[in-house]
Amino acid sequence: MTVPSASPEGDVCCEVLIVGGGPTGLFLAALLARRGVGVIVLERRAAPAEHSRAIGLHPPALRALREVGLERTAARVGARIRCGRARSRGRELGRLRFARAWPGRPYVLSLPQSRTEELLADRLAESAPGALRRGREVTALRERADGVEVTARRMGEAGETGSTAEPLRLRARVVVAADGSRSTVRELLGIGTTGTEHRDAYLMGDLADPDSAGAEGTGSHGVGTDRDALIHLEPGGVVESFPLPGARRRWVVHTGRGDLAEPRSEVLTRAIRERTGMRLDPGTTSMISAFSVRRRTAQRLVTTRCALLGDAAHEISPIGGQGITLGWLDALDAAPLLARTVRATAGGRSSRGPLDADPAWQRLERVCRRRARVAGLIAHANTALGRPLPGPFAAARTLGVSIALRTPLRHVMAWTYSMGWARRR
Repeated sequence: MTVPSASPEGDVCCEVLIVGGGPTGLFLAALLARRGVGVIVLERRAAPAEHSRAIGLHPPALRALREVGLERTAARVGARIRCGRARSRGRELGRLRFARAWPGRPYVLSLPQSRTEELLADRLAESAPGALRRGREVTALRERADGVEVTARRMGEAGETGSTAEPLRLRARVVVAADGSRSTVRELLGIGTTGTEHRDAYLMGDLADPDSAGAEGTGSHGVGTDRDALIHLEPGGVVESFPLPGARRRWVVHTGRGDLAEPRSEVLTRAIRERTGMRLDPGTTSMISAFSVRRRTAQRLVTTRCALLGDAAHEISPIGGQGITLGWLDALDAAPLLARTVRATAGGRSSRGPLDADPAWQRLERVCRRRARVAGLIAHANTALGRPLPGPFAAARTLGVSIALRTPLRHVMAWTYSMGWARRR
């Protein structure tokens, strides 16, 4: 592997610079390190995140983890969801099982993003020590024909700027923006976004699971075991529940179409009790947040020497939890192109000019956009299905879902929700 080095001018030189040390950036870095590509990852956060908004790893994501030797480890520490159960007004409507859609990986894995990032960071440290550089925020970027010049400043523990620190200057043959939906790199490149914002509002929180210790097929900690997802389609709005490792559950509640509700545990548990009858202890809450739904796509995903991946390229609703998987599929497709590009340049050969003029990179952009479009449509359908409805319409929804889950249509639904449409050939 080409080791990042310092130039005579004091700049840090590398083959690929990844901005963003979240799931997409760390996964891509691990892929590139295994291919012998010199990589540096800049992450704005000075320390790993303690709480996670994303938890879902679909079967294509588990297949992706195999490429960096982490599939078995993730499956061992996560909670496996082999079945999703739909309920309404205390009555079970039916179940979705993923075994038919994915015989080799018949479950969606629930693993907090913070734990996923920890696994990836450890794997990257093994293959490329020092590649991950925390507490650095990109402030300037200039593309050239043969590479990119980047300036970054040091951030403090709480995210404030380290005013006395000298800025870090880097030179890379290619820069990858994996810095999330509010991408700084995308802004510096002058790339806009298009999309829509919905007025749907949600509360989300992690609480102790009162049933995990005694539920069939679970251990006392719910780690590496099988537990069900629960979807309550209630007139007042959907209540979703997903198992987490450590005998806990993630709860997501639709709170209406308008302003976000105050992110308080008592508000969340009261909504759950009123709609489902379930009584949860708000004192066991380890994370609580409110969020709304939007769908945005960057107008360009590839420029002269930069590429946008993951949420920097396409932001979709968290309803359905397909964001991490989408980012990793982007990375799987981008890694061989990045390796080819830097090796062509290193060998003194032309790398076919600007990336955005290369047919392979153009094809990658089309594929990424297509996947994001499908995921966005599915997320939109999920959002619409879970909205509050008046009594007669809620009853019609309940009847329709009940019928669908008792016909072969349930297999199509399981294939859709487990991202069978994103299967890589």
